[in-house]
Amino acid sequence: MYNSSQKTYTVDEAKARLESYCAYQERCHKEVQKKLWEMKMIPEAQEIIILHLLKHNFLNESRFAQAFARGKFNHKKWGKQRIVRELKFRDISKYNIDLGLKEIADEDYTNTFSTLAEKRFLQLASEKNLQKKRKKFADYLLYRGWESFLVYDKVRELLK
Repeated sequence: MYNSSQKTYTVDEAKARLESYCAYQERCHKEVQKKLWEMKMIPEAQEIIILHLLKHNFLNESRFAQAFARGKFNHKKWGKQRIVRELKFRDISKYNIDLGLKEIADEDYTNTFSTLAEKRFLQLASEKNLQKKRKKFADYLLYRGWESFLVYDKVRELLK
């Protein structure tokens, strides 16, 4: 059944909307396709619009992967594993994922991990059961995508 309250767009209107959508923040192809689908654009129009966005550099998956990796690491303190998982979920190529991960300096990565681990360790000070404390500590860091060898080394270091 057709919903008459659904706004329809011409290709030019949709291009303009998607240009602003992509200019506001970096987007991946999957997000743009979802937006076009929500706008009820036919596949031929979607293709025209995506090609236009690529040609005019509104849509760039390398730039998206770099911005995504930088942002999630700096703001949410995610580890590389979580960043890779989220980028794969967005159908980003291995090449672009690797490019994104290069945005994170090794020294920053190590320092952020240590700071985050120590902060979490202090938050768990009231937990008396050592087993529960270890589990909560490890789960917290693993969920954020930090490598298991880093997490378990830190567990051994802080929770003897």
